[in-house]
Amino acid sequence: MKSIKNHIMFILPLLAILLGIESFMVFGRVTASYGENLKEAYTILVVAKKPMKLKEFKEINQHISRIEAVEKEAIVTQIAQGMSNASTQDIVKALPYFYTLRLDRYLANADIDKIKKRLIQHANIRRVETFGQAHNANYNLYMLIRASLWTFVGFMVFTSLFLVLKQMEIWQLEHRERMQVMEILGASNMLRSGVLFRIALTDAIIAALATIGIFAFLRYAWVARSEIDLLVRKQDLFFEYTDIAILGGIALMIVLISVVVVARGVKETRVA
Repeated sequence: MKSIKNHIMFILPLLAILLGIESFMVFGRVTASYGENLKEAYTILVVAKKPMKLKEFKEINQHISRIEAVEKEAIVTQIAQGMSNASTQDIVKALPYFYTLRLDRYLANADIDKIKKRLIQHANIRRVETFGQAHNANYNLYMLIRASLWTFVGFMVFTSLFLVLKQMEIWQLEHRERMQVMEILGASNMLRSGVLFRIALTDAIIAALATIGIFAFLRYAWVARSEIDLLVRKQDLFFEYTDIAILGGIALMIVLISVVVVARGVKETRVA
């Protein structure tokens, strides 16, 4: 019973670390997708005196990826109903040129302001509208969620690593006699710690498989049945097969680091 409890006390903090890391990876994929959608939806409106090409806009700022000219005829049609054809043509000629600019990625508020200033400084541009209020709200929400998750995952990983190391020290004490015999026979410190590595590796595999199972369930079962449109559209982001290798590698790395830290700690204590 004590042995099972010790294994659980190692698996749970390691599971918490892996769940936190996988949650952060999922969040990263979802927010990257969300940022892509925001990027596609976000435009900058430019009013120019003369026609302009994409090359000219790129010279102003490289983040401008493409432009779309707003047809002046379509604008005039909406505001000049009932007017004669000649009058309509005169209005079209008098109107400036309108462009909607799209960016290569979703930028911070400060970067948007820099682009706006550079555009306004151009001799051929009359006016620039960046729709700052809507962009600021979206960007601030995005940054708040990301900062909150960073803080939560960082705190959870730090606390869980401390618990993992403590449990490793407990196992080291339980197998002290066996390790002392190996020391008498001339085994190196790391070789004596092999028993700790084998025990921890088994639990690490269990923790990694549990994490994979949880997120696979979320993707293939829970999300599909949730009928929440936003989640269903992002279903494939909840778990990717590359996550298996990433979680397995992280679990192995944590085990190796824990064994090395405990082994060195024992060696330094004896030397002292």
